[in-house]
Amino acid sequence: MLRWIRQQLGFDPPHQSDTRTVYVANRFPQHGHYIPQRFADNRIISSKYTIWNFVPKNLFEQFRRIANFYFLIIFLVQLMIDTPTSPVTSGLPLFFVITVTAIKQGYEDWLRHKADNEVNGAPVFVVRSGSLVQTRSKNIRVGDIVRVAKDETFPADLALLSSDRADGTCHITTASLDGETNLKTHFSVPETSVCQSVSQLEALQAVVECQQPEADLYRFVGRVTITQHGEEIVRPLGPENLLLRGARLKNTKEIFGVAVYTGMESKMALNYKCKSQKRSAVEKSMNTFLIIYLVILLFEAVLSTILKYAWQAEDKWDEPFYNQKTEQERNSSPILKFISDFLAFLVLYNFIIPISLYVTVEMQKFLGSFFIGWDLDLYHEESDQKAQVNTSDLNEELGQVEYVFTDKTGTLTENEMQFRECSINGTKYREVNGKLVPEGMMDDSPDVSTAHLMGEELLFLKAVSLCHTVQISYDAPDCLVVGGDPFSHANGFSSSHMEYYASSPDEKALVEAAKRIGVAFTGSCGDVMEIKTFGKFEKYKLLHVLEFDADRRRMSVILDTPSGGKVLFTKGAESSILPFTSSGEIEKTRLHVDEFALKGLRTLVVACRHFSPEEYADVDKRLTAARTALQQREEKLQETFTYIERDLHLLGATGVEDKLQDKVQETIEALRLAGIKVWVLTGDKHETAVSVSLSCGHFHRTMNILELLQQRSDNECAEQLRRLARRIKEDHVIQHGLVVDGASLSLALREHEKLFMEVCKNCSAVLCCRMAPLQKAKVVRLFKTSPEKPITLAIGDGANDVSMIQEAHVGIGIMGKEGRQAVRNSDYAIARFRFLSKLLLVHGHFYYIRIATLVQYFFYKNVCFITPQFLYQFFCLFSQQTLYDSVYLTLYNICFTSLPILVYSLFEQLVHPHVLQSKPGLYRDISKNSLLSFRTFLYWTLLGFCHAFIFFFGCYILMGEDTTLMGNGQILRANRQLMFGNWTFGTLVFTVMVITVTLKLALETHFWTWMNHFVTWGSIAFYFIFSLFYGGIIWPFLHTQDMYFVFVQLLSSGSAWFAIIIIVITCLFPDVIKKVLYRHLQPTSTQKSQSLSAPPAQALSCVESLCCYQHGQSGCSRLAVFLEQMTGQCKANTNNCHASSCSNRSWGDTENFYSNDRSILTLSPVEASHC
Repeated sequence: MLRWIRQQLGFDPPHQSDTRTVYVANRFPQHGHYIPQRFADNRIISSKYTIWNFVPKNLFEQFRRIANFYFLIIFLVQLMIDTPTSPVTSGLPLFFVITVTAIKQGYEDWLRHKADNEVNGAPVFVVRSGSLVQTRSKNIRVGDIVRVAKDETFPADLALLSSDRADGTCHITTASLDGETNLKTHFSVPETSVCQSVSQLEALQAVVECQQPEADLYRFVGRVTITQHGEEIVRPLGPENLLLRGARLKNTKEIFGVAVYTGMESKMALNYKCKSQKRSAVEKSMNTFLIIYLVILLFEAVLSTILKYAWQAEDKWDEPFYNQKTEQERNSSPILKFISDFLAFLVLYNFIIPISLYVTVEMQKFLGSFFIGWDLDLYHEESDQKAQVNTSDLNEELGQVEYVFTDKTGTLTENEMQFRECSINGTKYREVNGKLVPEGMMDDSPDVSTAHLMGEELLFLKAVSLCHTVQISYDAPDCLVVGGDPFSHANGFSSSHMEYYASSPDEKALVEAAKRIGVAFTGSCGDVMEIKTFGKFEKYKLLHVLEFDADRRRMSVILDTPSGGKVLFTKGAESSILPFTSSGEIEKTRLHVDEFALKGLRTLVVACRHFSPEEYADVDKRLTAARTALQQREEKLQETFTYIERDLHLLGATGVEDKLQDKVQETIEALRLAGIKVWVLTGDKHETAVSVSLSCGHFHRTMNILELLQQRSDNECAEQLRRLARRIKEDHVIQHGLVVDGASLSLALREHEKLFMEVCKNCSAVLCCRMAPLQKAKVVRLFKTSPEKPITLAIGDGANDVSMIQEAHVGIGIMGKEGRQAVRNSDYAIARFRFLSKLLLVHGHFYYIRIATLVQYFFYKNVCFITPQFLYQFFCLFSQQTLYDSVYLTLYNICFTSLPILVYSLFEQLVHPHVLQSKPGLYRDISKNSLLSFRTFLYWTLLGFCHAFIFFFGCYILMGEDTTLMGNGQILRANRQLMFGNWTFGTLVFTVMVITVTLKLALETHFWTWMNHFVTWGSIAFYFIFSLFYGGIIWPFLHTQDMYFVFVQLLSSGSAWFAIIIIVITCLFPDVIKKVLYRHLQPTSTQKSQSLSAPPAQALSCVESLCCYQHGQSGCSRLAVFLEQMTGQCKANTNNCHASSCSNRSWGDTENFYSNDRSILTLSPVEASHC
């Protein structure tokens, strides 16, 4: 229990030793005082909170926000000293904000817990007490023997003990870890590989000693000690013996392995970056603005306090006859009194800091995030998957992305290779319905018959079927049956039961294509390979394999043919084969290879060499000597391979397409037009990655491709970077693309970050290949922390992308075929890469403009709210008298002005979604946080101060002229008496303010829905109704009721109504004129797009559309005519231009109605939709 508590609090001590000792099946030594090592359990945790730490941790995170902490201080001040307003005015909004935010964040973390529980609760089989027991994944302990069946993922990092194969090998794919889909072979040590039953494993006495957990996927150092008949046998363990969590078992019925690393200590989990709280650029801007407003608040409070004491320097104002001081007040410390007055003013003006801003933002993000899930354009019908939002805090960040870092395998591609074309003996062929059709021949030509392929064509297909490392899986029992024919399956089962597995996806595609055409590889047993050529079986003896390596860029096999001859088949990149060919159609094939590459196909060239008996004897002798050499074995092998792979006869070339996902090229191009740079980070080989980059449009054919590859030292790397930088400067007109590999990247990031960044920023596209998971995260961090601090987005589908996804500002997981690790650790998840364009260009655009306006508007309406309170102090001797009633103070931000801006921030659309997608350049208008720049912030703030001055002095002038204030606080007019004191004046100012700030938002609204109308006019109506009830009834639970009958008396005055109308128009009319002039004299790209959203002939003015009713009625006002005449949309002499359009025009349910932009300030044609 104590250990569990320490773990929860994060105090569990680290491992004391550099190595760990794992007793297989947890059979601990029985003698001596053995103290077992402590290991992590097998739970994966991606959540932030637990049930115990949620309250303190969440409160700590919330009070890190400036506004929340500030209001907490104000609330405490109100509790401690006598202040003008009740503590409820600060405490209630604060409690509301904290509660709503906690509920939202708690719900999101509960979803993460739910996803974790699915993984941790997955059923697994372990060997315990001599039997196979089913348990949950989270219950696996280090030392447990785990059984994994075909196509299952490994639940922990396992050291392989045995498999169902006699040699103890198994095949796995690690696509979800490193992005590679090729089949990898792993081995068990001979002493454990014979333990294929539960009883044998139970009797096994073995101890694994290995290093402590580390993040490197390709490094594992250990040894296993097996005790047999009292004798200890020690065998080394390496990466080939370790099965990593997240990898998948293939082509093997079952394996048994011992768990060595579990849970958060597994290599997959160690490659996760610690999940930190991501904060958007908008939230950072909000905090900056809050600090500025805090300075304004402190200035106003200090100024008021100083002026109060300056005013009270005169005795008649310091202690007037009607407000005598007590003895205690006379003797109190001046400093304490000054501080007390300062705090009182602070409390009085504190509403300039908008507490409800945060809760409105939280609600807007939470509710707005549902639109992503509801968007049918982001729904993938084939897999029945919709987009999902894991973190709604970053919605607006989708509209600010400058760099996209994407994985390749499974993200850009479907992870499927398809054979497209080939060139044989200088003739191009393509596959049509399982037949090879020569170029220029029709598909249905009668002389197209694959069965008659002879000579070179047949030899080419045989080379493709035999020169590979492909393995076969059958649904039927394994071919290796003791005493049986190893190739009996070929006769007993149809070829449809075969499934090919290859170390390279290209090999698999080529072997499958050859099988469809008629030359099928049917299997290998030992050193015998069998093919079926148009129904006839042929067996070839595999004599030697010349393995592929990155320097040679080719692989070869030497075979003994059925006729007794010796032949070498080789295939590889054209640059590594063509220089060594001496016969065949070399020039024609070279041209065909270039044509294939231009189409974006992955190319391989195939050649052969026939050996005489003497030549083969020489080759065999050289190979045997090189393979058995104890010194410089690698160099000797390279020499021998080069000697053998010469004087080749060229057979042809192949063109294979790595099937891209739909619309990847269009998506990358759209992102590029939007000003977003795309980087591809992949674990794949250099050639594969470049080929896919070309085919998906990431690299263009006209682009100058620069390379930073195979750098072996810091100096060499620095020199190459300088060469690249010079080349970019010299060829500044040409677009450049950069290719970097993982090893060179490590050197570049170690010493030459600035130089590397300079080269990268001048390149249009960058491709990083052979990348380890943490290297991907390092690249993202490099850009995040660069001086420009661009907003980054990472997108991937596998566990190898998790650290990159967590490091980027925005992380997106692809719901691919390789596990759900990326999706669980991402901020957003989509089913296909093509959905990224709508997610950024439409949803990101909308979220950003909505929240940017929301933030600015909140500051504006709070300046309008509190500045009259500050001005009022000049008229009440700085006595800290409030201008507004405390109920109005509390409800202004919560009720009277909150809903219109919330609805605006959920539904606003400046431009129709289709226009945003068809014109990606509009994304640039909002880039670099342009709508929250200091200039825009200053405009809204000054506008707030201007409106506040007009509210206060407008009311003062209009209601204070030609009136005489009587001693009893009543105004005596010529014809009647009217109550006009402090509360009446304050209520008048408040009424004008509520109407003005609500109508100001109405002017900003471009996309009107019934909900906008309801909350806009409903908020004003609610204010009037509430005020009538609040002031018209004597409420028994209120000990004072200053507002009794004030509102009724105010509204009964015609001059009050006149003042309200005049002041509102005075505030808003200049704003209307400014918007109209700016729109027509200096329109932005967005405004121009609004104008082009509908055909001019059918365009309907926005003034008219604002007055449109459902049943074809029209409400054209004189104001509309006047405004349109002003802007030149109606000619002045055409008196009835609007009248005729209004009377003759009506809308049916099926007709177009241009509703996208119905702002009365737009005055331009807009996008069509249905009314």
